[in-house]
Amino acid sequence: MNTHNLPKMFYSYSEGWQDLIQVHPTVAKLFTLYVMPMSLIPPAMFLYSMLVTPGAVFPALVPPVTALEAVAAAVAFYIAELAMVALMASIIQQMGDVVDTRPAYEESFILAAVAPTPLWLSALALFIPSAWANGLVVTLAWVASAALIYHGVYPLFKLEDKSKSRLMGSFVLTAGVIAWCALLVLLALAMSMIIGLR
Repeated sequence: MNTHNLPKMFYSYSEGWQDLIQVHPTVAKLFTLYVMPMSLIPPAMFLYSMLVTPGAVFPALVPPVTALEAVAAAVAFYIAELAMVALMASIIQQMGDVVDTRPAYEESFILAAVAPTPLWLSALALFIPSAWANGLVVTLAWVASAALIYHGVYPLFKLEDKSKSRLMGSFVLTAGVIAWCALLVLLALAMSMIIGLR
């Protein structure tokens, strides 16, 4: 994916999206060259936060988490992220029934891969050792992800009007929020399981 088109995709139904549709990357290529590297950012930043600035953003653990334990949790989170993108693509495809369309899995995967980009990038805010700053960045990232979803549904699924696009976008956004919450719960469970093995 050409990331210089990303800013246009926040506000346009055509710019950036049409380029992506024309390139029509395969699921394997988009997954390998975009989803896998971008999904590395949150686990890497989680490791940084847990090992370099413990307690600054996430609650400090007593006794402190070891490097091996943090890596194990980060790997579990990374695998869950990758699985969630593929699952979200399938869910988005099924949601097409809401607006009487049946998008191909490839188009659904494009949306599932592009939409979380601001959330992946928001993890870089963990360089700032402040829970408030990170909360603000995550909030802005959700607004940006919502913009990508609402502007991506219309061109990717070739919908007839923008009201159907907004309806579909609302369903996709709701599913995305649920998926994001599930990932956070999974990270918390992974940490509790790892700590329980001490």
